[in-house]
Amino acid sequence: QVQLVESGGGLVQAGGSLTLSCAASGSPFSNYAMAWFRQGPGKERVFVASSSASGTSTSYADSVKGRFTISRDNAKITGYLQMNSLKPEDTAVYYCAAGRPVGRVMREPVGYPYWGQGTQVTVSS
Repeated sequence: QVQLVESGGGLVQAGGSLTLSCAASGSPFSNYAMAWFRQGPGKERVFVASSSASGTSTSYADSVKGRFTISRDNAKITGYLQMNSLKPEDTAVYYCAAGRPVGRVMREPVGYPYWGQGTQVTVSS
């Protein structure tokens, strides 16, 4: 099993930047793909970005493409989400997830059995 702990959330003005971190422990982090999801108030949890186990392949939701960057340091067993040009609609609880999704479920919460507790990101206008 993998335990995940997110950090780095907070309050930022529109146009600003934040970097979220996801610290992993337990089973080797390098064995798993990782992803970030977010859940706004009263909304479903939705895909933001994913990275293959090696970090060489990444994928992004259209809403964040060009603004967010997912990365990972397997030596430090930590994943990251660099968020630039933040918008009020980016306000949500952001979750880190790990697993071995195949195909379409790579962008679905069901593809990831391991989750962090979430970190709040609030973007003011």
